[in-house]
Amino acid sequence: MKKLWQWLTGSVIKEVGEVLDNLTTTKEEKLEAQRLITEILQKADTEAQEQVSARWAADMASDNKLSKNIRPMVLIYLTVIFTVCAFFDGNIGQFKISEEYIPIFQTLLVTVYGAYFVGRTWEKAKALKK
Repeated sequence: MKKLWQWLTGSVIKEVGEVLDNLTTTKEEKLEAQRLITEILQKADTEAQEQVSARWAADMASDNKLSKNIRPMVLIYLTVIFTVCAFFDGNIGQFKISEEYIPIFQTLLVTVYGAYFVGRTWEKAKALKK
């Protein structure tokens, strides 16, 4: 899990930078390549946010109760199951959350807060621009 998180959060950019260092010869070429990669990554992030917003809007516009509620139901289910497992894993007699669960809780919190608060802020800003 740690390697996946590192890959998703930054080692990809580092590895791309190392490849660019090996392929380009001048400092200007390296800077231009890094600028283009940053631009591509920002565009991909924006497109991903737009797709998430479009899916959420389509779900909410549906008349089907399951499509409106499937994401919250899955979120609640997984949160409850994971929390129960984390709290009761080896906690007979004393309470201690195992070290393995801490990074997962941190990732979940960052993801949920990011998706909700940053996503909502982004949607509101986009609506204001229109």
